Amino acid sequence: MSGVGQRAVANRTQALVLGFFALVWVSLVAILAAAPEVYDRALRLPGGESRAVEFAVLAALSALIAVAVVGVLRRWRWVFWVIAVAFLAGILRVPATGLELAGVLPAAGPPWYAFYQALLGLMQFAIGLAMVAGYRRAGLWGDCRRIAGNPDIVPVRKETRGC
Repeated sequence: MSGVGQRAVANRTQALVLGFFALVWVSLVAILAAAPEVYDRALRLPGGESRAVEFAVLAALSALIAVAVVGVLRRWRWVFWVIAVAFLAGILRVPATGLELAGVLPAAGPPWYAFYQALLGLMQFAIGLAMVAGYRRAGLWGDCRRIAGNPDIVPVRKETRGC
């Protein structure tokens, strides 16, 4: 992506996505430490040896987040679209939380966890909208930029296509 001695700079869209992933990972660790029963309930684990399974799930989710972070930093096209679609679908967490709190859907955890899921869904949706707006304005991951007063689009990187 960049030559030796050059530092790659993440744009605003990438920073939003990376910040969200950091928040999610910290949340996963905090929930495991402070409220492991949420993991037990979500994974439907009986008591006893559930701690090892919880750490294995945390490790698997951490690996998935790490791959997504690498994809964001390297500006992989497929990662952009997977994240955009997943984040836009995050809005579905809001009505699901309402149905869960109303008793229509089974509760996945305590009420605070349901509200937190709804908050994360709203954040995902907002970032997804920002990703789509950034795509319409400057291409995938903001690889192109418009120069003020000039309608031409200038590629930021040589490998950028479609600018």
